[in-house]
Amino acid sequence: MVILGAGLTGLSTALHLRHTPCLVAEREQRVGGKTRSERRDGWTFDVTGHWLHLRDPRVRALVGELFGAGQLVEIERRTGVWTHGVMLPYPFQANLHGLPVPLVRDCLVAFVQAQIEAARPDAPAPRTFREFAARRFGEGIAELFFVPYNTKLWGVTPDELTPDWGSRFIPLPELHEVVGGALGLVQAGLGYNARFLYPRAGGIDNLPEAMAARVRGRDPEAIRVGCAAEEIDPLGRRVKLQGVPDPLEYQALVSTMPLPQLVACMPTAPPAVREAAAALRWVPWRWLDIATRRAPPMPEHWVYVPEPDVPFFRVGVYSNALPAMAPPGAGSLYVELADRSGPPDMPEIVRHLHAMGALHDPDDIVFTELRHEECAYVLFDDACHAATATIQGWLERVGVRSCGRYGAWTYNSMEDSIIQGMEAAAWAEA
Repeated sequence: MVILGAGLTGLSTALHLRHTPCLVAEREQRVGGKTRSERRDGWTFDVTGHWLHLRDPRVRALVGELFGAGQLVEIERRTGVWTHGVMLPYPFQANLHGLPVPLVRDCLVAFVQAQIEAARPDAPAPRTFREFAARRFGEGIAELFFVPYNTKLWGVTPDELTPDWGSRFIPLPELHEVVGGALGLVQAGLGYNARFLYPRAGGIDNLPEAMAARVRGRDPEAIRVGCAAEEIDPLGRRVKLQGVPDPLEYQALVSTMPLPQLVACMPTAPPAVREAAAALRWVPWRWLDIATRRAPPMPEHWVYVPEPDVPFFRVGVYSNALPAMAPPGAGSLYVELADRSGPPDMPEIVRHLHAMGALHDPDDIVFTELRHEECAYVLFDDACHAATATIQGWLERVGVRSCGRYGAWTYNSMEDSIIQGMEAAAWAEA
């Protein structure tokens, strides 16, 4: 069989094949996809925050096999929200204490009103993400955090987003937790990622490299890098790969390519499928890797920044989670930018980083690197569900399994990607 893409899903698929030989074709020159790391002069950076939140016992067992004793560290999350000139504990909706008292009052009143409205038997389902936030948390919390933060993250207003994409990832505190947080009782441990694992050696790329080593241990030729898919004939079950003279025949094809790119490689795709692929939208991503001489004064692993006038929406400090991500006493940061084009306004970015405690002093910066990913997050608008269903329905009929974050066109975690690879392997061998 052929597997397109050597990210976590593709590698997991290959790793879980029991009886079927495979070829994993990766267009880049290394495995990992977006689960990769960059290193420079002793500093290490991932593609922004890539922390392992594992709940599934199968994935925990796999990761335990891939890493020896002591090669992973488990870390308790330290996360904040920088707003109105103060650092609040995350999640915002359960830790309002520290905001101006009138804002806290308005948020609590609106939250209670939202709970009363939601309990009505005839309460309508939210149609947009903005409606979801307002009906679940109240207008105050929605307008102070969820609307501005998600507008910066997605590059569109929450009125354009459907409400279902984040239900699993957004903490939903109870009334007593919201009230307690407003009174100053810190509500910690809420959400799916309260604890996470990370390779002690530094760099999340240790995970895909360990998976690839296991695959290559079975067959040294199983993974080819620099080998993009150029054309796919699903009816004839053939794929033309870059650098391979003749098309390869396959019994089964698993693709982790972004869904629109996969359809573009299929000249025989029906017009309805092509139209559906053209309707899919995604979010490009820009961030800064920043190396500092001193460790940042703020202790958080990452911080959400909803303020509209701040040119970034999230800041993370790798070295706060694992000091090995930077030289001794130094800091390794990522800054996710709200603006997707044009040169970053570095003086303004540095000013806000200093104000929030991510820098001792602007002179602490040793170097910065501007990074870009064209396809980072799937954009869940009104067209997304129907378009995805059309494409996946046709792919299923022609014997192609498209999975992973971009292959399934979904919002997921690293663990989810590994599980989808397990399921793809079972599908291929069935």
